[in-house]
Amino acid sequence: MHCSSCIWLLEHLGKLEKGILRSHTDFIQKELSIVYDPTQTSLRKIVEKLHQIGYPPELNLKQTDKSEKVVRSRSRIYKIGIAGFAFGNIMLLSFPEYFSGGTYHGEDFSRAFGYIILFLSLPVFFYSAGEFLENALLSFRQRTINIDVPIAIGIVAMFLRSSYEILSGSGPGYFDSMTGLVFFMLIGRNFQNKTYQWLSFDRDYKSYFPIAVSRIYSNRQEVVSVNELKVNDRIFIRNLEIIPADVLLISESAEIDYSFVTGESRPVRCEKGDRIFAGGRLNGNPAEVVVQQEVSQSYLTQLWNQSSGKQEYKSGFQKVVEKISRWFVVITLLIAVGSFLYWYAIDFNRALHAFTSVLVIACACALALSAPFTFGNMIRILGKKGIYLKNTNVLEKLADIDTVVFDKTGTLTEAENATVEFDGIPLSPELKKAIADLANASSHPLSRILAKKLKDEGHTNSQLSNVVEKEGLGISGQSKQFFIRLGSSKFLNDSTTYPSGFQTTTVGLQVNGELLGYFKFHNRYRPSASPMVQKLKRDGYILSVISGDHEHERSRLATLIGQEEGLAFEQKPEDKVSYVVGLQQQGKKVMMVGDGLNDAVALLNSHVGLAVAEDINNFTPGCDGILLSKKFGSIGALLAFAKSGQRIIIISFIISLLYNFTGLWFAVQGTLSPVIAAILMPISTSSLVIYTVLASSYKARTLLKDA
Repeated sequence: MHCSSCIWLLEHLGKLEKGILRSHTDFIQKELSIVYDPTQTSLRKIVEKLHQIGYPPELNLKQTDKSEKVVRSRSRIYKIGIAGFAFGNIMLLSFPEYFSGGTYHGEDFSRAFGYIILFLSLPVFFYSAGEFLENALLSFRQRTINIDVPIAIGIVAMFLRSSYEILSGSGPGYFDSMTGLVFFMLIGRNFQNKTYQWLSFDRDYKSYFPIAVSRIYSNRQEVVSVNELKVNDRIFIRNLEIIPADVLLISESAEIDYSFVTGESRPVRCEKGDRIFAGGRLNGNPAEVVVQQEVSQSYLTQLWNQSSGKQEYKSGFQKVVEKISRWFVVITLLIAVGSFLYWYAIDFNRALHAFTSVLVIACACALALSAPFTFGNMIRILGKKGIYLKNTNVLEKLADIDTVVFDKTGTLTEAENATVEFDGIPLSPELKKAIADLANASSHPLSRILAKKLKDEGHTNSQLSNVVEKEGLGISGQSKQFFIRLGSSKFLNDSTTYPSGFQTTTVGLQVNGELLGYFKFHNRYRPSASPMVQKLKRDGYILSVISGDHEHERSRLATLIGQEEGLAFEQKPEDKVSYVVGLQQQGKKVMMVGDGLNDAVALLNSHVGLAVAEDINNFTPGCDGILLSKKFGSIGALLAFAKSGQRIIIISFIISLLYNFTGLWFAVQGTLSPVIAAILMPISTSSLVIYTVLASSYKARTLLKDA
């Protein structure tokens, strides 16, 4: 995979193989992700199709992958060495022709040197140039045109014409130009690959993606990053949390949802001693498990990338680039043929030079590569700053955002600094522990605060059963002799309204069917929220806040965001989705910022869904990005950074077009040697890629300096 034509072909595999629903390329990592319907095709057929069109997948383990790359690298070096040896010797044997006009040596020497030159060119044509010719042939078989087609046509044209002249004795041929073209094209392609590797050496943000999990140590829980997990570690999994590694269940039973992995929506019931695979999501009762295999963060982030139900977004600019790239090669061939026909009657040598130079100098690679390298570098920088975006496509969508919708609890407020007090019948120590165990089984911010308040964090109790959690409403479960329900009045089937004087977030407590009182949560808004909101308003964004709480918070929120409109309260998860969809129907490009739990579906349905996480326990495949809570104030800078990336790509696009037009201007006149064109093409592509990376790094230093 080395050019825009490769990208286009691989992303339209559905046209070649029925049953492929979606294919997406990661040019930087040289990876292709495919979603297919097993009822219409099979993995074997897809592999055979990829091999047929010239992109055979690597069917090997990670350990053997490195040695495979070494072998491929040596193969390219061998080709360069043979082409360089032949090119140098052909140039040496052609010196008499260069300096004497063909009259310096006798006829016998001329013919002998010609045969030697022809012999030296054979391994270059059949071996060194093999990848260009093979890729072009495969392209013709699939009725598509890739960037190797014009290069291969130029090489074949020069080889056939030169062979005819030498065998017929009518001329010296152009083997010096042909071997030089192959030599410098191979060097250029190797140079491009080295450039890409250098630029992407630390772009794999998966290696420091801080997904966390609750590890049990000495009967206490501690939050650790998944890359710290070792085999035989015990971990505690809450309702709706993703299982980060292959584990063994030590609780009595568990319901596991594998829909993110297999697409199957029915949960699988597992019993004590069963093996549970990474990527499953726990439903219902919390569970304790033992790690059987160390975590693969690459697998988790791949799961994150592929589990979104959103359709792939393409900006208007991206669509224009795709159309230009698709027709670029065809137009290049037409220009090359036109140049050849124009100069043919005047000067055949000039006609051949014009033909081959046009085919080599014109390249759409820079058009297609500027976006992935600009955005690839940007998500690498953002990842280091604690802002983790799903893929480069998210940055393109962020640049189009005009409306930002915030959730309140756990997003605008700081969960870890909230205080809790109970208003109601005094609770016994045993009941407090049971309530804490139930609250600890939930991933909701209020539940986590309550669990931390009622007991020493880390105490675990595996005696919970019949745990049921309803998003946005509450959680219920059995703990010993207590059947406990925690949640809103609607969840508790309590007809009373919020008690007078409760000017804060409240959660009702019902034990064995009796309402015992309310937990009152005193929220503290993030210190960074106010300046961030003011920046968004200065930049012209429309702001809204939607919350599941009572509207006693209206005055505080109105003061925070400086407006009365755009505030919605007592919103259930489905109401949040309706709110976001309603804005989109008005033509708004909406970014939803939430905690990834009660608003998970709203995040999924928004243009961009950004989840704010305290410790990343709640791995949310439905969102487009995860923002560490300490980076909450960087949202305005993130949006500005995304817009700057789009401007960088537009500038690189203009530079690329100017380069191509300038190169074609000299090439069609026949004044540009094919060898010089072969040198300039990879240099121009690599220099443009380096520009996009340096420019995006500079913008990061200026726009994200406080992030």
